[in-house]
Amino acid sequence: MTQIALFGTSADPPTAGHQAIIVWLADHYDRVAVWASDNPFKSHQTPLEHRSTMLQLLINAIDPPRQNVHLHLDLSHPRAIVTVERARQTWANAEFTLVIGSDLVAQLPRWYQVEELLAQVKLLVVPRWGYRLTEVEVKPLQQMGARVAIANLDVPAVSSTDYREEGNPDIVMPPIEAYIHRQHLYREQENPCPDAPRRNLLIRPMP
Repeated sequence: MTQIALFGTSADPPTAGHQAIIVWLADHYDRVAVWASDNPFKSHQTPLEHRSTMLQLLINAIDPPRQNVHLHLDLSHPRAIVTVERARQTWANAEFTLVIGSDLVAQLPRWYQVEELLAQVKLLVVPRWGYRLTEVEVKPLQQMGARVAIANLDVPAVSSTDYREEGNPDIVMPPIEAYIHRQHLYREQENPCPDAPRRNLLIRPMP
């Protein structure tokens, strides 16, 4: 049976850490389905279309390329159970693993129809710097029937928040950095004082 990893992310923007996760998944699963999502527990400044484009750029920048990794915009939905239903319509004879960061483990029991969701997929938790996974957090998921595994990889200690707040180009891939500047994302675009430092205002893209 085909093993498919489902990796949706609300990354804003996607970072080198997200690319490391995708590469690891590509080496461990037959297929990796990636999409940009809206997390109903978060607020977003950047429209979904921009985050989807940046994810495609992230995938394109994988070297060497992974032929089993693809962006699937049709899987994007705020509710994971809907995403899984859509995935089953696309791949009828497959076994799915839902990939989440360790920072989402605590909120997972509050997800919509979570018990039905956990009955349909395996769960892979990716360790995230600053969110240490404990047995106390995993046990409630197991009690709900979750089949939980923890990914054995070291994700770079970078985050989308770090980029938005500091603008460090090392956090994102060069094609994404170039796209961000072309689309005027995140940073203040008009600086009335040339000598004043640029500020990251997290504003919406200019039209």
